[in-house]
Amino acid sequence: MDDLLTNNLNLIIMKKSLFVAAIAAVALVACKKTETVDTAAADSAVVDSAVATIDSAAAKVDSAAVKVDSAAAKVDSAAAKK
Repeated sequence: MDDLLTNNLNLIIMKKSLFVAAIAAVALVACKKTETVDTAAADSAVVDSAVATIDSAAAKVDSAAVKVDSAAAKVDSAAAKK
């Protein structure tokens, strides 16, 4: 009687294990293995960022040139006063 109960319990456990293994296999097959990336949008974002950086650098250079011109004007006016 004990052997029959043990065999039945083992059969139930084996069926549940097979069911869990089947669900895991279906989930593994169903999931995506690769991810697609829209490279055009990514490249566009990089280019836009680079353009913004270049524009910012150009503005800084222009600002520095204005400061140099202003300083040169001050030196010229100071030299003229002497």
